Amino acid sequence: MTDGTRLLVLGGTEFVGRAVVDDALARGWDVTMFHRGTRDAPPGVRDLRGDRSAVGGLDALAAGEWDVAVDTWSWAPSAVRDAARLLDDRVGRYVYVSSRSVYTYPTGAGLAEDAPVVEASPDDGAEVDYARAKRGGELAVEESFGHRAILARAGLVLGPWENVGRLPWWLQRVARGGPVLAPGPRELPLQYVDARDLAAFVLDATEQGLSGPFNVVSPSGHATMGELLDACVAATGSDAELRWTAPDVIEAAGIAPWTELPVWLPPGELHDTLHRGDVSRAVAAGLRNRPVEETVADTWAWLQTQPDGGAPQRADRPRVGLDPDKEARALAL
Repeated sequence: MTDGTRLLVLGGTEFVGRAVVDDALARGWDVTMFHRGTRDAPPGVRDLRGDRSAVGGLDALAAGEWDVAVDTWSWAPSAVRDAARLLDDRVGRYVYVSSRSVYTYPTGAGLAEDAPVVEASPDDGAEVDYARAKRGGELAVEESFGHRAILARAGLVLGPWENVGRLPWWLQRVARGGPVLAPGPRELPLQYVDARDLAAFVLDATEQGLSGPFNVVSPSGHATMGELLDACVAATGSDAELRWTAPDVIEAAGIAPWTELPVWLPPGELHDTLHRGDVSRAVAAGLRNRPVEETVADTWAWLQTQPDGGAPQRADRPRVGLDPDKEARALAL
């Protein structure tokens, strides 16, 4: 594929979808966005509107042909099924941005693409949980596109335009300065992907004619918890004092990992599942991961462009962050 490649992005106004649109435009691709219109499309795209969960919601896609479609849908698999069936003979390759949550839990370290996945159906509606929704979406795309389907099983996604709030919360907390509860151990390996690197991978994968599932996330230990928070201090220029705290102390304080302390999971089974997966297939296919310092600095710069420095958070995800009083009590233990 070359300049002028015709790309259809289903979604595209937020986070991963926005990163895909920006990367494609930078490549000189011809980009069409199909979305609900809750946010404005960036300049330079063809803008189609529709609510794919409503009757007749795909009408805007009744005509047109594209070389590639990228779909970021996270809810009812039946909506992915309907879109894939409608586009089957008018789209060359279909990329579904899925999740490593499709794997059955618990799993040990070294989880690869051939690990067991949850039971799901492309006909499932909105009542299913996130893991089944994503797996159902995968099945829907494979049903119509077969070997022309790419399943990008993303892990933890960070970077500019984040609408979940994990890295933005850490940046805003560190920016306030003072003693900061830093969950240890400091050398704890992390596994994540910058949304822009995820976008580059899926677009590159279509150019290479790849297919099938890929764990699209950095190698484990691409950064550590210490390196992530050190980068937050450097990016914000704050006087924050990182006070590294053992997992057992955090547990005794009743602080929830992942939600109250975003990104962080204590060593153990869940950490192995989320932060120690096998990404060798994606790396061999060309996945590149920028330094954590760049991801953090660019996210901080983006936050400065938001109203009051705040970051949007998706209504369908748990709120993240630790209450200041609870943090203070834990630091006093």
